[in-house]
Amino acid sequence: MRLFLLTTITMIAFAANSILNRLAVDSGAIDPASFAILRILSGAVVLTAMVLLRGRRVPILAPRRLIGAGSLTLYMIGFSWSYLTLEAGLGALVLFGVVQLSIFAIAALTGTPPLGRQLAGAAIAFAGLVWVLWPSGTVAVDSTGLLLMVLAGIGWAIYTLEGRNERDALAGTAANFCVASPLVALGALMIPVATTITAPGIALAVLSGAVTSGMGYALWYSLVPRYAPSLVAIIQLAVPVIALIAGAVLLGEQASVKLIFGTVLVLGGIALAVSTSHATRRKRATSP
Repeated sequence: MRLFLLTTITMIAFAANSILNRLAVDSGAIDPASFAILRILSGAVVLTAMVLLRGRRVPILAPRRLIGAGSLTLYMIGFSWSYLTLEAGLGALVLFGVVQLSIFAIAALTGTPPLGRQLAGAAIAFAGLVWVLWPSGTVAVDSTGLLLMVLAGIGWAIYTLEGRNERDALAGTAANFCVASPLVALGALMIPVATTITAPGIALAVLSGAVTSGMGYALWYSLVPRYAPSLVAIIQLAVPVIALIAGAVLLGEQASVKLIFGTVLVLGGIALAVSTSHATRRKRATSP
């Protein structure tokens, strides 16, 4: 139950990032580049302070920073750039589809391929996402935006799995944010949009970086080793649905029958995959 609650909190934090981004950027309170820079910097500052206050060090020079910070940079830059030309719903489908495929492929190559019912659960959950997020009418796909979102998905998949190698989730996340900050800032500054910064925009960016990104990512790193690699991909399919439901509740957006049906599919697929994992562990535990 504790694992379930912590995982739910983490997925809500991830979904909150989407809400905060929309509140800040879509309202014109801040431009995407400034939001990305403030997000990564505030996360680095808060996480580093938390680590130091606990009397621990931030392992910036550890060899695994090359993978952790590098993949985090790839995700944040690819994500920020792609949404300049890619429709939001289609972008989410591409992102989570690539995350699924990348984690499944890496898991298979490292000797932990997904089980049959986990694949079935993933297919059902992703079908729910397609049902909810697929754009209506003609879909115009910008090739550059599509490529950037694919890179973002690969980056997040690698970053997620790298969490299995972190002995100290908080310190590791702080180090990743510190190393990635100048790289993300450099990439974000290259985004060709006019600079807009207001006090509400700054507040939303800092909240996203310090709390829902920084602390959310640290909590995720502490949970990832407790799941099979395939499950960490499937569980994250709940994030877009949570974001849509939160949008309906907090932003007054319409909650359609389509959203309700898609939510049932997503949660049902996740439940199938998770129950499969639990059944497998019980079987192994009772085997002679």
